[in-house]
Amino acid sequence: MKKLINLDCSLRDGGYYNNWDFTDDFINNYLKVLESVNIDYCELGFRFAKNSGFKGSCAFTSEKFINSLEIPSQLKIAVMINGSEIIDKNNLNFDVIKKLIPVKAQQSKVKLVRVACHSEAIEIILPFFDFLADQGYQSACNITQISEKNADDLSNISSLLSNSKVDIIYLADSLGSVIPNQIKYICKSIRSNWSGPIGIHAHDSQGLALSNTIEAIKNDITWLDSTITGIGRGPGNAKTEELIVEMDNLLNRDTNLVPLIKIINDKFKPLKDKYMWGTNIFYYLAGKYAIHPTYIQSMLTDFRYQEEDMLASINYLKNKGAKRFNYGDLDQLRNFYKGNPFGTWNSNSIFKNKEVLIIGPGKQVKKHEKALISFIKKIKPVVLAINTQTLTENDLIDVRVACHPTRLLTDIKTHLKLQEPLIIPLSMLPEEFGTYLKGKETLDYGIGISKGEFKCEEKFSLVPNSLVLSYSLALVTGGNVNNIYLAGFDGYKDNDARNDEVNDLLSQFKNCYPNSKVTAITPTKYKNIVSKSVYGLF
Repeated sequence: MKKLINLDCSLRDGGYYNNWDFTDDFINNYLKVLESVNIDYCELGFRFAKNSGFKGSCAFTSEKFINSLEIPSQLKIAVMINGSEIIDKNNLNFDVIKKLIPVKAQQSKVKLVRVACHSEAIEIILPFFDFLADQGYQSACNITQISEKNADDLSNISSLLSNSKVDIIYLADSLGSVIPNQIKYICKSIRSNWSGPIGIHAHDSQGLALSNTIEAIKNDITWLDSTITGIGRGPGNAKTEELIVEMDNLLNRDTNLVPLIKIINDKFKPLKDKYMWGTNIFYYLAGKYAIHPTYIQSMLTDFRYQEEDMLASINYLKNKGAKRFNYGDLDQLRNFYKGNPFGTWNSNSIFKNKEVLIIGPGKQVKKHEKALISFIKKIKPVVLAINTQTLTENDLIDVRVACHPTRLLTDIKTHLKLQEPLIIPLSMLPEEFGTYLKGKETLDYGIGISKGEFKCEEKFSLVPNSLVLSYSLALVTGGNVNNIYLAGFDGYKDNDARNDEVNDLLSQFKNCYPNSKVTAITPTKYKNIVSKSVYGLF
């Protein structure tokens, strides 16, 4: 068997969670452990050309920073450069390159420079590998999103790289979409024009990072990436601790895992508890449908996304094609209303001079349902149910309201079965929503998002966010109601940031419409609202 090279990139890939801000003590301890468990290379971090927002030392891995570390003598150091950062108008920018590679290899502790590169940019990048060789560095080309390349693509890529001085071709499964039985044809295609070393960087979206790495070894791949506990963007990578066990079996060696287990418990576990990388159903679906994992990572860390929102978002991204991450796509998922707010339906037609009860999704609705039903029969308010919330006596609900695009995508089938008219910003949503809701009675009330603002008109509103509560308060206020009662707006667990978001919108609404009477009649944690008991109102 050819010599296997294990490259640990915990700090570089894990830095996506903490902005590459690891303490010197953490790093030095980590470096000692790597040497003790037979790791060959440590990729300390990126060398970003752009400096935007705070990032820690492992985002830049400067020569000065590297020289300050306690690097074991047997451990080789690598850094990564984003190929896109050294390209300017389809040409290499050598001014940037010289800043990123300021000294020759003889003057640096860095031995290997890896370049993350989309396949379409490889031809432009080729002279950079020649430059690195002339400077005395080993180099690797990490071909990103390898799962999206067919045999001809891979053959062409290897042909291009064979005409450069690059040392290693790395197969980076950026989307986590590769399955083990694809490894053989990927390797065969690369080998059609390449005789040098091949590496694999496996992401764990489908829980296959280790399996793919083992299969890669069987197919003549000798450079193996891993990270401690799998720490890395999205679901993370093949786990160093598991790969070492597999390599011990292959190489008939016996690695002492005690130092590695200790640093996992002392250093990495607290990070994992905080940032929660690792496989889950959302990453699995992203890998299955070739969705960039950063979409999932961003939604998991955004309190506004609940489980149903994420599933609907994944479905949207699947149909859209989302192999490259774009923050704008997430903004669109939250607020993809088109243009200035407008609607075709006048909310006065239902709400003018009426009492209104808005039924939310909280558990207190079911707990106090009998009292709420008595209240409805006594007061006879217009009953507006958020999304698909129901009552035992569902005929007491007059209309439903929804505005969150991803929640709408999730609930469309249910809405089609429900009898009540549905208030939505139909004219402002993509045309496919009209198709999805064909046959459903919809009332088109417009919405616009303007931070810190409530403007409630008869046919549209401006609200501070896309929460359905904001939209509901606006449309009934624009309809000139008398009083607004809320039930089922329980609030979230203590210290949940969503409580703050709702309290803020309630405060903004009160400031903009001080004469509006909004009363919660079931238990609520929200502070910026009058609270009364439903039992005293009938």
